[in-house]
Amino acid sequence: MTDVVLFHHAQGLTPGVIGFAEELRGAGHTVYAPDLYDGHTFDTLDAGLAHLSEVGIEEILARGTRAVAELPADVVFVGFSLGVVTAQKLAQTRPGARGAVLVSACVPASYFGPWPAGVPARVHAMEADPVFRDEGDAEAARALVGEVPDAELHLYPGEQHNFADSSLPSYDAEAATLLLQRTLAFLDK
Repeated sequence: MTDVVLFHHAQGLTPGVIGFAEELRGAGHTVYAPDLYDGHTFDTLDAGLAHLSEVGIEEILARGTRAVAELPADVVFVGFSLGVVTAQKLAQTRPGARGAVLVSACVPASYFGPWPAGVPARVHAMEADPVFRDEGDAEAARALVGEVPDAELHLYPGEQHNFADSSLPSYDAEAATLLLQRTLAFLDK
């Protein structure tokens, strides 16, 4: 089975993110879900983003790097929205990374340097998600798929941003189930 590190979105390590980690564990994978917000969760995306502004993205990246320092090198990094930044950075810069699953976000690969050879990537988002569509993530995802031989972009019908978090009003059960199935297939590869 696969070692996985799952990074939460801007609303924190919510019950829905923990539930997704539990689903992966239930399939036999070892899943680490570090809390980069030190126990804080937020009811709205705006409140979570306000907290992020206070903490700073560089501190979040540093916390993510520290959280995996003692873990095996050969892990798959999974990120939900804000968590994609840390997951993608580590997938691109940490030797031994086995893959990346990026949900509802994608950063231009050039931000962290060249994509490492042999590291597969999967990007999942809702096709009409205004954050993904309008803030550069969709273009970054398409560019990644064009550059990386084993990269795929999966678009789901709908407009919700954090569609895979069962504890949020934006949850879409059908899309989240398909995301989980595709993620398990990726991890079993």
